[in-house]
Amino acid sequence: MDSKSTHTVSTAESGNGSRVSPVATTAKPAGLLATGIVGLDDILGGGLARNHLYLIEGDPGTGKTTIAMQFLMEGAARGQKALYVTLSESKTELLEIAEAHGWMIDGIEIFELGPDERHLKPEAQYTVFNPAEIELADTTNAMLSEVERIQPERIIIDSLSELRLLARDSLRYRRQILGLKQYFSGRNCTVLLLDDRTAERHDLQLQSIAHGVIMMESVEREYGIKRRRLEVKKLRGSRFREGFHDYCIRRGGVEVYPRLVASEHLLALEPTKLKSGIAALDTLLGGGIDSGTSTLLLGPAGCGKSTIAALYAVSEVERGGSAALFAFDESLATLLIRGKGLGLDIKKHVDSGKFSLRQVDAAELSPGQFIHEVRQLVEKNDLKLLIIDSLNGFLNAMPDEKFLAMQLHELLAYLSQKGVATLMTVAQHGFVGANIDTPVDVSYLADTVLLFRYFEVAGEVRQALSVIKKRSGEHERTIRELVMKNGAIGVGNILTEFEGVLTGAPTYRGGTDNLRLTRLHENPGATT
Repeated sequence: MDSKSTHTVSTAESGNGSRVSPVATTAKPAGLLATGIVGLDDILGGGLARNHLYLIEGDPGTGKTTIAMQFLMEGAARGQKALYVTLSESKTELLEIAEAHGWMIDGIEIFELGPDERHLKPEAQYTVFNPAEIELADTTNAMLSEVERIQPERIIIDSLSELRLLARDSLRYRRQILGLKQYFSGRNCTVLLLDDRTAERHDLQLQSIAHGVIMMESVEREYGIKRRRLEVKKLRGSRFREGFHDYCIRRGGVEVYPRLVASEHLLALEPTKLKSGIAALDTLLGGGIDSGTSTLLLGPAGCGKSTIAALYAVSEVERGGSAALFAFDESLATLLIRGKGLGLDIKKHVDSGKFSLRQVDAAELSPGQFIHEVRQLVEKNDLKLLIIDSLNGFLNAMPDEKFLAMQLHELLAYLSQKGVATLMTVAQHGFVGANIDTPVDVSYLADTVLLFRYFEVAGEVRQALSVIKKRSGEHERTIRELVMKNGAIGVGNILTEFEGVLTGAPTYRGGTDNLRLTRLHENPGATT
């Protein structure tokens, strides 16, 4: 993974030698080593400081070995000598891991320090001395001899649990690690120690010795894959992005998704209006949806929320912009068929690359990964409109997340500062009358709320919509009918002759609205 051409975040030093806030740059800061993982470099403020000793802690299966090999591969790609000292896994197992990821690791020296099979024979067992006293010295001397021979600039020691067992007590173990730290400090070598946390108690003394500590963990879910996340516990002399950051292990290595901080992406933009292509709908919204705002499409199931959202996306793409839709509930095939039946050729715009569709598997997604995918669309595809369909599915996809609403708020703030309009659909429980209930209270997150309702007229169920909130400007406080039939989408005139439309059972006060409603149903496209 080449980080030379990617956007990173670095730290600059002030006059007194202290670190100041991260700034965006395209160059790797002097004195920092790229890890080979773009997201991790972003979290670390550009990379790891050279010639220091770092600790990566994590339970088995969290990806420590994968990150370590990516670190060495990055060094080998830059012409630096790299050494992997393995005390637990065999060289064959490491080569199998590399093959599984599709890596070529010819530039990495692997030194296997496992117990010799001859030690298993009875005559080879020690009887006078404690085996640990001799094996610890032999292991350390063999490792240092290999370091003297290769003179590596990057080295991995995997894992410390073996050294801990050989040392037998915490004092001897601590002295051994301190000795390694002092040995490597003058050798122009950056060291990563891997610890699988198999000790009976968590060793904070080891964290105090290391220059930096990265903690990796997996969080169990009741359904679906594990959620993996990491945290930089300490990084001496440098600013870093604090908190937990999601990551996943894929073929090709570990992908890290830095926690989004909206305040780091301030950007002044002149707001524009996103048009639907239906004059009455745009009038209802005071001229259209403002860029950089979030709109909640709220109503019962089947009332047209997803269709109106897709209408805005198609309209934006046809004006030269780009849009993306994340479907948490409906299948993409159903969306394409329904859109085509109403005159929306979604597939044509998807094929052009201007309209991105993503079917989300609720059991496979983490919040960090979702936010990362959105950021990629914004920064690489110049996204103008994002649709989350639906917010019910988004929240249900991650039921164990305690701070999902907070992460969503941070995402919306980021999109606002980037000038991206966001549409979020929310399906309410119930259909008509007073039995309609909203399952999630997220209206405070939205700048605009577009309310959809069913209502009854002359024995027929029809649909109405109105704008009940718009922070960014004026809007109509009226109720209009929505019709989707005969291959077209139509929005009618103001329902001035009805009262109680939003209750589902309106009262007719006389006038010409019945005639208007009849004409609209006969030809919805005529009112666009």
